[in-house]
Amino acid sequence: MRNPFTTHPHDVGETYVEHGLFACRYGVKMTAGGIAAFLHGLFPFLFQATGSRITRELNATLEASRARAQAVVEERAGSYGKPKAGA
Repeated sequence: MRNPFTTHPHDVGETYVEHGLFACRYGVKMTAGGIAAFLHGLFPFLFQATGSRITRELNATLEASRARAQAVVEERAGSYGKPKAGA
């Protein structure tokens, strides 16, 4: 049985700690964007571009992470001679 704490991080080419730090940073930034958007809804003169800027930054971060994970999957497929199931 695969370790549930390390399976997903390994699948995306990260250690447990690397994945945890990435996810925590992503979550904090997402929360900050949400708070900024909420406050902008109440006070339209505050954070006029912050929510959309953070959303774009998070999207770019996620796309880069997805590309790195795909490279790991492709590298492993080449190493083992066949793609992993579900990849």
